[in-house]
Amino acid sequence: MALADNLRIESVSRLAPSAPHYIDYQNSIAEAIKLMRKHRVGCLLVCREHKLIGVFTERDLLTRVLAKNLSIEQKMERVMTHNPVCITMKDPIRVAIKKMVEGGYRHLPVINEYHIPIGILSVKRVIHYLIEYFPDLIYNLPSDPNRIFMQLNGA
Repeated sequence: MALADNLRIESVSRLAPSAPHYIDYQNSIAEAIKLMRKHRVGCLLVCREHKLIGVFTERDLLTRVLAKNLSIEQKMERVMTHNPVCITMKDPIRVAIKKMVEGGYRHLPVINEYHIPIGILSVKRVIHYLIEYFPDLIYNLPSDPNRIFMQLNGA
């Protein structure tokens, strides 16, 4: 099956999104930093009564906290990305990739029908999927797509 067909047919569940790491919207930025370091993640899902209301990423920490000299004792609600773009396990992989590209996102929350987060999809998971299922296509891409080789490279 061609890559385009796979991306259209296979669902996000095939990518095995990571288990999400949560933080309550009333918690402080300092607590978020501790959690991110403890779990070695670059993204936390911000919840209110178990429902997703935002995300907090390393990028948010840099641009909304450190760049503005905000105290890390501020509440998450003030610095999180509100109403994040989400996907479901049933969405096609193509939809997830399109949302990531259009929004410039490295992480997408995966939610269920009740808007409760059940996972987090990272660009890393997408890349691993592409390499695992299409190794010839990925490993044989030229480093410069505009360069034309006159002879085959490699063994």
